[in-house]
Formats: sequence, structure tokens, C-alpha cells
Amino acid sequence: MSKIAFIGLGIMGAPMSVHLANAGHDVVGYNRSPERAKPLVEAGGRSADSIADAVTDVDIVAVMVPDSADVQDVLTGEGGVFANAKPGTLVIDFSSIRPDVTAELAAAAKEAGFRLLDAPVSGGEAGAKNAALSIMVGGSAEDFATAKPVFDAVGKTIVHVGGNGAGQTVKAANQLIVAANIQALAEAVVFLRAYDVDLEAALTVLGGGLAGSKVLEQKRSNMANDSFEPGFRIDLHHKDMGIVSSAAREAGVVLPLGQLVATLMASARANGDGGLDHSGLLRGVQRLSGQNPS
Repeated sequence: MSKIAFIGLGIMGAPMSVHLANAGHDVVGYNRSPERAKPLVEAGGRSADSIADAVTDVDIVAVMVPDSADVQDVLTGEGGVFANAKPGTLVIDFSSIRPDVTAELAAAAKEAGFRLLDAPVSGGEAGAKNAALSIMVGGSAEDFATAKPVFDAVGKTIVHVGGNGAGQTVKAANQLIVAANIQALAEAVVFLRAYDVDLEAALTVLGGGLAGSKVLEQKRSNMANDSFEPGFRIDLHHKDMGIVSSAAREAGVVLPLGQLVATLMASARANGDGGLDHSGLLRGVQRLSGQNPS
């Protein structure tokens, strides 16, 4: 079993850290809001007062924070991981950030005597709670093998997709597909309601055919009940669509549907829906249809 520091105990990080503690790992967590460490402490882990305190003398540092700048601050900032962890420590970044930033951080880690894997996840809060996340991992095969017990404790589909940055590139593609599916489902719901169709029955039969998807399975209840308690916030998906757009531009490829969905995500955020679950894109379709969202 490994000694693990887990930095970032939010909606995703808290249950992931608990799964690691339950698997027998020695886990210490850090979050800027100390109360978020309570589930980990109840599972047998401990809470640290700072990143420096958390990462001293551990084998692995796991990071789950919102954006590129946050990861940079955690790893390279004053009082961060690179300044306080022991040489040779393996850093696993579960965050979803820009692929180019990941490549820069991997180079900085190597220069500082550390190893880094980018390992963004898909599955949302439900996947984190159920240890059923899909994990797309970029980095060396050797480091992937070392980290496999950690991945096995929090995920179900775990794939090494290439070198540093590859995990983040695959995650960007994942977010493009998910956003497009959510938007299509939202439009279908508004369309079905306009014809007074039994929505639950319609979604059930659609889910059994080619239109079926994980998005339909997991988000149908949100849309049917106009309930958007965040599992994955529009604010974060907006950030991810920015990553997709930027990376596509750098690669010289055109994503027509991706750009449209990115615009609709930005519109939802501009209309005050950023804190809602991304299934809240339904509200944007309602607004465009002249309806007042619930």
C-alpha cells in the first residue's frame, strides 16, 4: 500500500480519497476549505494544514483541482508540491486542464526530480462515488504501472493513452462528445414536451435504441424533473469547451458542432446557470423556444 497525499477534496476528490483510504492506502488530504476533509478523516485518513504538510514523505501525490492555473499553483507555487515533496515522488493529476500546460508541467517535474501522469477522469460525481470512473492516462508506461493500484481503487475503465498530454487530449474529446449529447437530449426533451408526449415513456424507448447513451441514462431524470443539482457544473464544462476550442485551433482542425455547443454553454453561463449541472443546457433550449425555464 502507498502513502498518498490527495490535494483537492471537492465533489470528485473527496469520494476518490475515501476509496483510496478504504483500499488500505495511507491517505492524507488537503483542501482550502478544511471541512471538506471530513469524509476522508471518517474513512481513516487525515487532514493536512497545508500542501507542504500533506506531501512531505509520501510516495504519490494526487491532484484534483478545477483548472490549469490551479494545478500550476499546486505543483510549482510557493509552498507547492515540487518545493516540498521528496525526489522521485509520483504526481497523478486527475484534473482536466490544457494539454500544453500538462506537457510543460511534466517537463518541469522531470527537471525537479519528479514523475508526472496526467489522468483526467470521466463519470462525474456518480462515477466518483461509485469508484466507476473512466480514467485516460498520459505519461510513461512505467509510471502508469506504478499508479495502477491507485487507479483501480477509484476507476473502472483505465487506459494508458500515450505520453504526457495525451490523457488531457482524450479528455477534451470526451467533453466535446458529452456536451453535444447533452445538448441533443435537451432539444429532444423540449421537442417531446411540445407535443405533450409521455416524456418518461419516450425517454425509456429512446434509451433502448441507437439513441441510447450514458448521457440519456444519467441525465434524463434531471431534465424530466427540471432539477439541476450539480454533479458537473456548467462553469467547468464551459472551461473544458474552451480547452477543446483552443487545442483544435492549435491543431488546425475545425469542429463546427463543438464551436456551436461551446457557444451554447457560454450562453447558459452568461444567463446565470454556471453553477447548475451541465444538464441545465435544457434551460437554454427553453429560452430559445420562448419558454421560461423552471
